[in-house]
This record gives sequence, C-alpha cells and structure tokens, in this order.
Amino acid sequence: MTGIMSALKGCTSPNVYDEVPDGGWGWMVAAAFFFVEVFTYGIIKIFGIFLQDLMTDFNETNSRVSWVVSICVFVMAFTAPLSTVMSNRFGYQPVVMVGGLLISLGTITTAFTNSIIEMYITMGIVAGLGYCLTFLPTVTILTQYFSKRRSLVTSIASTGECFSLLALAPAMNALKEHMGWRNCLIMIGVMQALIIVCGALLKPIVIKPKPTASEGSTSPLTEPESKYDQENEFTRTSFGSVDSGVQSVTSSQINLSEGQESTEQNSAEKKALKEKEDEENRENKQPVLPETPLKQERVDSSASRPKFLDFSVLRDASFNCYALFGLFASLGFFAPQLYVIELSVSRGVSRDSATYMLSAMAVAEILGRLSMGWVLNRRPIRKIYILLICTVLLCPVLVIFTFVTEFWGLMSCSCFYGFLLGTVASSHIPMLAEDDVIGIQRMSSAVGVYVCIQSFAGLAGPPLGGFLVDRTDNYGSAFYSCAAGMGVGALFLGLVRPAKSGLCLWRRRNDQQTTDRDSSSQGSDYGPADFVEMDMELDNGPAKSKPWPV
Repeated sequence: MTGIMSALKGCTSPNVYDEVPDGGWGWMVAAAFFFVEVFTYGIIKIFGIFLQDLMTDFNETNSRVSWVVSICVFVMAFTAPLSTVMSNRFGYQPVVMVGGLLISLGTITTAFTNSIIEMYITMGIVAGLGYCLTFLPTVTILTQYFSKRRSLVTSIASTGECFSLLALAPAMNALKEHMGWRNCLIMIGVMQALIIVCGALLKPIVIKPKPTASEGSTSPLTEPESKYDQENEFTRTSFGSVDSGVQSVTSSQINLSEGQESTEQNSAEKKALKEKEDEENRENKQPVLPETPLKQERVDSSASRPKFLDFSVLRDASFNCYALFGLFASLGFFAPQLYVIELSVSRGVSRDSATYMLSAMAVAEILGRLSMGWVLNRRPIRKIYILLICTVLLCPVLVIFTFVTEFWGLMSCSCFYGFLLGTVASSHIPMLAEDDVIGIQRMSSAVGVYVCIQSFAGLAGPPLGGFLVDRTDNYGSAFYSCAAGMGVGALFLGLVRPAKSGLCLWRRRNDQQTTDRDSSSQGSDYGPADFVEMDMELDNGPAKSKPWPV
C-alpha cells in the first residue's frame, strides 16, 4: 500500500527545473499528446465513414447528420474557457482524466441511440465536452516543457490525428461492414479510455526563478556583514547608503587585519555616523524604507498567482486579428474530411477506393506537419509569414476539388490539401506563444479565448456544407464554402503583424509622452526646492558665521 501511495505521489508531484528542459519528462507529455490527438481530432475526422449509414438508419439528410460533428466541435471549442479555468484551478492531470472518461462514455452511449437528436446529446455535448477537457490542457502543458524545440515537437506529436486517418479509417470502415456501425462505435469508445492514462502522464512543471541582478550585486556586501557581524558592529550600520556600505566594509577589513584601532576611535566613528544618519533623517521628510520580507513575499505571491481566465487579451489588436483568422479558417478544417468520400463516390469512384482519399490525406498531413515543424524550428524566421503562405495556398486547392472528376485527380487534391492542412493545423495554436501574437506568458489564458471564438466556425462549417449539398445536389459545393472561409481567414492573418507593430509604436509614443510630462513636472516641482536648499547650506556655512570685515 505504501508503494502504491508513493507511486501516485510521484506521478502527481511537479517536475522542477532551473530552465525549460526541452526534453526530459516532456517526451512523455509529447507521447501523451500524440494519443490524445488520435482519439480526439482523429475520431472527429473519420466520422465521415458513418455518414451514409446514419442517413439510411435514421432517414435523415446530410445537413441534419452533419450537425453531430458540428455540435461536437462547437462544444469542444466553445467550452475552452472552462477548460482553462479548470486547468488553472485543479491542474492538468485531473482535468484530462475526467475528459477522457467523458469521451469514452459519450461515444459508447452513442452506439445505443435511436434518433439523431439523441446523438446530438451523447456525441455532440457529452463527448464534445470531453474533447475540450483533454486537448487544450495537453497542448498547453506540452508548450511549457519545450522552448527551442517547441515547434518541431508539437508538429510531430500532432500527427496523431493523421495516424487516425491513415490507420483507423480503413480499419473501422472494414470493421463496420462486418459488425455494423454501432459495434464499431463501442470499440472506438473503449479505445478512447486510453486518454485517462495519458492524462496521468501530464506532470506539472515548475521553473525556478533566476536570481535578480540586485541580489547578485549585494552579495559582496552581505558576505562581509555576516562574517564580521559580531566582531565589528560598525558593519551592521553600513547599509543605509551605497557609499557608507562600501566605506564601512573596507574599514572593517582593515581594522580586523591590522588590529591597531583603539576603542575611543571606534566610539568616535560610531558617534559621528549616528549624527550623520540623524541629520539625513531630518532632511528627508518622507524617508523610503526597504520592503519588509513579509510585504515582499505577499507581492511575489500575488504576482505569481495565475489568473483563471484573462479576457484582457481582447484589448490586443493583433490577437483579435488572429482570432478572426481562426474563426474563418476553421470552415475548411473539418468539412473536406467529412465530404471527400461522398464526393469521390459521386464522381464514379468506388466506396472502398474512396476511403483511400482519407489515407492519402493523412500521409500528406503528416509530411506537412513535420515540414512545418522543421521550417519553424530554423532561425531567424518570421513564423507567422510561413503560416500565411500555407493558408493562402489552401484556397486554390479547395477550389480545384470541385473540377476534378477521376480517381487520380481527387487523390492529388487530397495530397495537396492534406500537406497544407498539416502545416496550418499544427501551428495555428502554438503560434499564440509567439511574440507576434500574444506571447508565452499569456498563452494559457489566450488559448481558451481563441478556441472559444473559433468554435462558431466549427458549429457552422459542416452544416453549411451540408446545406449547400442538399440545395445543389453536388458535394463539390461544400468545398466552395471552405475555400471562401480560408480566404477571409488569410486576410485577417495578414493583418496580425501590422496590428502588432502599430500597437507597439503607439505604446512607445504614449510612454515617451508620459516620460516627457513627468520629467517636466519634476523639474518644475523640485527646482525651487533645490535653490532653497542651496541657500540654507550657504546660510549655515562657515563663511556666514564670521563677521564681514569693516
């Protein structure tokens, strides 16, 4: 029993490092994030293999069935602030473990539903909430374990959803033909329980604060004081000012080494120093006292206490532009995977061959994620510009989907789309940690607000595509809405850097004006006082004490 308790304590105790490790236990966190990706976004992307079965069994349209994925994505993204608050309050481990339990429970109960409305609740709300509580905390703590390798490691670990498209999509499609879609969902729900184990691996990380420059500069004075405190009392009063401190330490070392100073001289020095300090205290009307250790400890604790949710990021123009990019670009994240199989079947491709579109898309997405991680890991490079280029290239690829009519053309489009999607999907959330957007210090709170804003596109994307398909009776229409959303998103992404530069310039101007006003006011306030003080010194000088010669 003692061994079990010690093991549990070791799993929950934080890892303490002097600096960001760029490895260590972070590799276990990266592996956990890989499997979280497999059973969250990966399952959402392969849900298209059940689309035709649900339409047949429930006698529903494309649009109504697509709402299952839409509600799931919306709940997952809209409740992101809840995930942030719970992670800051209870820690990453328990939140992800509870999320894994909700995902498994929601997917298994979906297999026993009798209507599409019930599936909205089980798969959309219950499992969607579980997806929220697992994905965001995992990717947030992963960015804390890595600094120099952050982009590369995040890209590699995020290939989990690609693995799901590559391996689970053909396997579940074949299993569905033998067992039915209900038993297939039960098997997926059982496998998703592995997320609970992944949550247990997310040990919190603590970075020791580096000693400040002031502490290092006072060390030469602190050491002599502690060494000679009892031998020479003069050093104890040497910290009222910098000059007296240096003088007292020097004199104390000389007195201790030579031993030639008399007791009368020491007492005279102490008396003179005491009179000097009294005179300084009388001149200073508001003496500045050093902070007590208790007060300093309170300030440090209040400054280090994290906010549960920081909505102040909405005052940042660059973050608002980036959030709008995520809002519109998300229209092209899920709809292509949902409709590419049905699009291929409508163009004359067999359903078994159409399944390989998802596999080709997954392989290309893995290459895209790895390539993006390698490119962003190189320095110096403006990472947000690379993301902008990949987003712009996605627009024509989505449009070309609507023109091709044979297998290899669709396969080529799937490969190009998968590669570019991998570059965007693997970097758009970690990009929040860059100074061009919000910075690593505020990422834990900003990511919740960002994904919450992004959720509305996840809610509207698949139903919008399904609505266009029902209206035009052409699955290619769904790709037009994806291309339009990606184009608008690229426009806002291009405004992020100019907004950041303009905001920094505006702040510098305001700071400069404030500094100028303060300096002018200080000059006007303290100018007459200086003259008065000078006159008082002249009045008290030795020249005034003697009578003028007649």
